[in-house]
Amino acid sequence: QVQLVESGGGLVQPGGSLRLSCVASGFNVDHYAIGWFRQGPGKERQGVACINSGIGNIPRADSISGRFTISKDSAKNMVYLQMDTLKPEDTAVYYCAARGPYSDCPRGLQYDYWGQGTQVTVSS
Repeated sequence: QVQLVESGGGLVQPGGSLRLSCVASGFNVDHYAIGWFRQGPGKERQGVACINSGIGNIPRADSISGRFTISKDSAKNMVYLQMDTLKPEDTAVYYCAARGPYSDCPRGLQYDYWGQGTQVTVSS
């Protein structure tokens, strides 16, 4: 059974950092493109970053901001999103998603599997 579970969200002050985790089960993260998305209140779901399938870290270069860095730990079958210098407008539910097997990062929301999300709130 394919499953994605996000964790690491929470309340953080502006300027702070968080690292979100996405643990995958039922498939190998090296064989799938893994993306991070977010959906703020009243907003559409938005792509944040994506990492192509393959061994090692082969990120697509179109992360929405240099403040966000995607990485992968193949041994743990996990993908991370490091978020730095957070702003109130980064407040959203963050999701990870997978497409594959052996896929590059797709456009838009064309993913096969989605997690249930983790809430990130940036506020003083």
